[in-house]
Amino acid sequence: MRILVIGGTWFLGKRIAEAALARRWPVSTFNRGRSGRDVEGVEAIHGDRTDRRDLERLAQHGPWDAVIDTSSSDFTPRDVLLATTALRDAARRWVHISTVSVYKGWPHYALTDASPLLDCPADADESYGHNGEDGSPTVYGFQKAGGERAVTEVFGDAAVFLRPGVLLGPGEYVGRLPWWLTRAKRGGRILAPAPAGQRIQPVDVRDLATFAIDQAAGKTSGGYNITHPEGITFADFLDECLSVTGGAGKPEWVDPGTLAEHGIKQWTELPLWRVHEGVWSVDSSRAVAEGLRCRPIADTIRDTWAWLDSDGRPVDHPRWGEHGIAPEKEAKILASLA
Repeated sequence: MRILVIGGTWFLGKRIAEAALARRWPVSTFNRGRSGRDVEGVEAIHGDRTDRRDLERLAQHGPWDAVIDTSSSDFTPRDVLLATTALRDAARRWVHISTVSVYKGWPHYALTDASPLLDCPADADESYGHNGEDGSPTVYGFQKAGGERAVTEVFGDAAVFLRPGVLLGPGEYVGRLPWWLTRAKRGGRILAPAPAGQRIQPVDVRDLATFAIDQAAGKTSGGYNITHPEGITFADFLDECLSVTGGAGKPEWVDPGTLAEHGIKQWTELPLWRVHEGVWSVDSSRAVAEGLRCRPIADTIRDTWAWLDSDGRPVDHPRWGEHGIAPEKEAKILASLA
């Protein structure tokens, strides 16, 4: 197997490149060379995926058995269409990293791989889509759905779409799990979103990387939801964060109504917390049947803390600063509940 990873220098792209190299596959990566370092052992090709000339130059390095596109989240459907068109004759198969946000029903309703998608043209620019009043759908979701359509128009049945919900693990750049870990380490009374028994479904980035390269070598097509089939309760999640960090803290479970009264932003100020019924009801049975294997989330928590505790630093990314409640705001809310 010879593969091309679009991206390939940090978090998921880096893990995919490393996992493919571990199988002794020849790996090329294509990126602008601005974020992270190229993985040792790959054929590193630098260029801009929005530049037709760079893509034509990239195609000359082929052919590849598969392309795994990990970087489309920052680009429009039109950009995805440009890349797929330029590389169609240089690749047999296209594995596209997408998101559950492409579904019309997310996060309100339980989802399967067959749930209807948002509608977006394959040649849409950044202006296409809208944000719903309650935070869904999103421009991001429309754009990603348009990206999927662009891939389908060019690669047809040789296209696979992997739709993760939340990815965690060493090297995380968003900051969800790192925030909970550093908060647990600080200890004291910890503002926690009730119910404590709410089950969440994040997936370890390394497990998605393995599944992505399995699909690069596979023959199936279509979409796969990538969510943890067992998950973990929020209570067990926080207990594990406290355990691995040695934090002397105690979660104070507060109901969603009270959190809303205090203006807590879902998904960001208390990472992984969102009240919509479908946010953690995404069925991944098709992916599991095809070979997706997810390690216990406790292992992900432990390994991420080991990375952070050894001076692990993500690639600079604006989303890191969006996550976590300010200590003063948290203390004020906890004091009002005493």
